[in-house]
Amino acid sequence: MRSSLAPGIRLITSFSRDSWYRGFTLFLTFLFYTSYHLSRKPISIVKSQLHRNCSTVIRPQHLNGTDNDTWCDWAPFDQDNYQTLFGAVDNSFLVAYAIGMFISGIFGERVPLRYYLTTGMLLSGVFTCLFGLGFYWNIHSIWYYAFVQAMNGLVQTTGWPAVVACVGNWFGKGKRGFIMGVWNSHTSVGNILGSLIAGLFVSSAWGMSFIVPGIIIASTGVLCFFLLVERPEDVGCSPPQHHEDDEKEPLLQNSVSNEEIFGSPDQDNSISSESAPVQTEAISFCGALRIPGVVEFSLCLLFAKLVSYTFLYWLPLYISNVAHFEPKDAGDMSTLFDVGGIVGGIVAGLVSDQTGGRASTCCVMLIAAAPMLFLYNHIGQFSLATTVGMLLICGALVNGPYALITTAVSADLGTHESLKGNSRALSTVTAIIDGTGSIGAALGPLLAGLISPTGWNNVFFMLITADLLACLLLSRLVYKEVRGWCGHGPRQRGFKEI
Repeated sequence: MRSSLAPGIRLITSFSRDSWYRGFTLFLTFLFYTSYHLSRKPISIVKSQLHRNCSTVIRPQHLNGTDNDTWCDWAPFDQDNYQTLFGAVDNSFLVAYAIGMFISGIFGERVPLRYYLTTGMLLSGVFTCLFGLGFYWNIHSIWYYAFVQAMNGLVQTTGWPAVVACVGNWFGKGKRGFIMGVWNSHTSVGNILGSLIAGLFVSSAWGMSFIVPGIIIASTGVLCFFLLVERPEDVGCSPPQHHEDDEKEPLLQNSVSNEEIFGSPDQDNSISSESAPVQTEAISFCGALRIPGVVEFSLCLLFAKLVSYTFLYWLPLYISNVAHFEPKDAGDMSTLFDVGGIVGGIVAGLVSDQTGGRASTCCVMLIAAAPMLFLYNHIGQFSLATTVGMLLICGALVNGPYALITTAVSADLGTHESLKGNSRALSTVTAIIDGTGSIGAALGPLLAGLISPTGWNNVFFMLITADLLACLLLSRLVYKEVRGWCGHGPRQRGFKEI
């Protein structure tokens, strides 16, 4: 009888009820964090419009009588210290984000994730729109833009701990690196979409470059409120295995039974009652720091995120200044860095799954990134083909370790066996790791703003140094993994023996 079913129905019924919920949760959280990054990207695109080379711009007839060389710039960014002002605006967001992240994880363990994410996305939409409204309200105060960015940074800390905790609740360790590597492409997809959307309006009305992304993230907040399921137990699905026999648990279990797909009420109740975990208290901040590997990966991410966020905020301006692209073209070209980041995150997750070496995978990519950054600065603008190739390679090597640490590594550590089944550490551990990384994210653009007037070469030397320091901080964990491969210790997936 089954062979008479239509192929599409056969495909649908081949997946269990658990599988559909897992896939749906993965899709929703992907969409949510895509919108977070989509709303962060416009500032990097709009910078090249706020301060331009006015000698290359056609002067309107009603301004022919003025000798002002900065007539086309937007005050207060029309001064000689415009790069420092850009750095101040960036850091208003990033410092608030770094501080808020350490607090956010604590709330994420104690507040329903659906309400937490919804509130964060709605508020982020409001503050993103407020930045763009500065164009229409003709606001020229640096304090206004800095304040709006600081508030936006604070509310955006709701995103990362919550989505990682939600995905960690649904997925076990078996192929977590690959699954979360693919899922983590939301960061790059959000950056790409944010660049393209901002680029549509940047030359005509840059305020819309913020307002449209603000409306998008607020809309996804509404979707979150109506659709997100935080835990498998909430809908009678079986929870994942985080430790023993991880490899035996398929991420998307197949089933040919219609009852398994749609489930009967009795079946749901039995699953829920049998698999519901024992309620445990949320872990403390100090308790999370004592989990083996948390400190090393947190400090590594500080320097890795320093490099990544410097590119996020300054790459379009660098391309515009060095390669002399128009603001829209520079923004479009910068998306190639994020395309490379998608590939890098997937490769890092896949390799670390196969080898069991999260730290070693990060270290190899960080070492390879240092010479690539040097080459990009020196030969990256020789031709269009060279620019494209170097941006893709640098994006993969820079964002690969960053993606792996903030996803699979955070989820591994948040479900570490030393917690004895307490999965409520996920949000706190994720917040500690990403919060420490966010300190680097704040320092990178700030240092770039201070150093760039002395030359872009010095900015790239700073990035290369940070890359090597990130690698050095993982040396102990890499040594442990290599010893395990050489037979001097048990080879474990994750961090049992670290």
